[in-house]
Amino acid sequence: MTKNKLPSGHTRIDTLEMRGITKRFPGVLASDNVNFDVHSGEVHALLGENGAGKSTLMKVLYGMYKPSEGEIFLNGEKITIDSPTDAINHGIGMIHQHFMLVESLTVAENVALGMPSSRGFLTDLDRVSKRILELADIYGLKIDPDAYIWQLSVGQQQRVEIIKALYRGAALLILDEPTAVLTPQEVDEFFVIMRQMAADGHALIFISHKLHEIMNICDRVTVLRDGAKIGTKIIADITKEELANWMVGREVSMTRELEEIERGPARLTLENVTCESDRGTPALRGVSLNVYSGEILGLAGISGNGQRELAEAVTGLREITGGTVLLEGENVTDIRPGQVTERMLSYIPEERMRDGMIKDFTIAENMVLREHHKSPYAEKGFLMLKTIAKHSDELIEKFRVKTPSRETKAGSLSGGNIQKVVLAREISRNPRVLIASQPTRGLDVGATEYVHEQLLEQRRSGTAIMMISEDLDEVMALSDRIAVICEGEIMGIVPRNEATPQKLGLMMAGVMPEEDVKETPSLTL
Repeated sequence: MTKNKLPSGHTRIDTLEMRGITKRFPGVLASDNVNFDVHSGEVHALLGENGAGKSTLMKVLYGMYKPSEGEIFLNGEKITIDSPTDAINHGIGMIHQHFMLVESLTVAENVALGMPSSRGFLTDLDRVSKRILELADIYGLKIDPDAYIWQLSVGQQQRVEIIKALYRGAALLILDEPTAVLTPQEVDEFFVIMRQMAADGHALIFISHKLHEIMNICDRVTVLRDGAKIGTKIIADITKEELANWMVGREVSMTRELEEIERGPARLTLENVTCESDRGTPALRGVSLNVYSGEILGLAGISGNGQRELAEAVTGLREITGGTVLLEGENVTDIRPGQVTERMLSYIPEERMRDGMIKDFTIAENMVLREHHKSPYAEKGFLMLKTIAKHSDELIEKFRVKTPSRETKAGSLSGGNIQKVVLAREISRNPRVLIASQPTRGLDVGATEYVHEQLLEQRRSGTAIMMISEDLDEVMALSDRIAVICEGEIMGIVPRNEATPQKLGLMMAGVMPEEDVKETPSLTL
């Protein structure tokens, strides 16, 4: 395909400009007179801390929010975008971080969903499938139109989302944290696809907190802070360290050295643990692990390979069908979640909004959710409101939660700030065992740095930490040992100094590297 030649049916977008975009919510100025532009054939990164206004700006562009002030111009002509349908009609598509797919339908059915059929009341899935294969061939998006979504890997599901947007004629794609759930190999493949799309004339807006990815794939970067635009730079003219400091407004440490700590006894032990998924299929297949006092055991794996079930089994949220869980030598296999919590186990769940907080409660109420019934937060059945308020204000400041006040409903916070509330509550309990599932997903580089500091402080204090993360950079930076899970089985455990992205990536895909892994699950007990 020749450069800057879009497939037939795609609206040509030479330049899209957002001028003076302002968006106000009650008590919050989310976007403050922001100018932003993107051109055909480029990848333009949008970078900023949590709450900086990135999502707000893109939701304005995609028609999910109406701006309080400002205008949008497409190829020099002013346009109005009042809904996602308007955006799609103007050639603008958006790939959400959490995929908008129906798992029980096929690829072709998902792509056709909501689109008029060329045959009226009759379906035209054969024509849809043919077009899917054409787009897949152009961009290297290998996919089977007849496959059901539930049969696909996370990386393949993302390809379906991209094909959906391309099928609808998108010439500009907004990519919201597109690599968050991909393996290193899938990220490399995805970047090849992005480069092909840019070469063929697509305009791409790339939202990511991973600075090395921005440096690798993007042509320009625009930085937002507190809703306002700080500036735009050509990637070739800025370093990763300068970009991090520019975004946060202070110097940020980009490297992390683990100090040597003599690990203590095993505080968490799993012996041949099995459990089922929500569908009744095997989720864990004989998992055996030890997590020791004063260490961080990283659990790496592609999303959907048993990580969530493992965390829920340990914390009492999922029934264990076989094996044993020991907490400081005590069998806790069949006890309730509240009883596990009483034994000073803290849990940072992957689904913060569903499992980590109550969105209709205030931030202050969520901060004491675990221990609201105990002193000093309650006396003789009454809540100590002043104590709760003081505790909440301290955590809001310490964890840099961006909120109008502690009385703000948690559900109104940005995703990153919701994570900070859960982290603040769980880490401030000074637990003996900490299960941290995706602890920095969606957090900016400054907040991530702070969370890492908190995890390392817990490590120094002797906490046994299991950190479940799909971010290999994070796993390799913080873990003393790295266990790799694939299809509910532990493939092996790699010492920190022997781990490489290539080795871990192969194990995450179920392939053992040529050299032997030094430690196997059976040898950890």
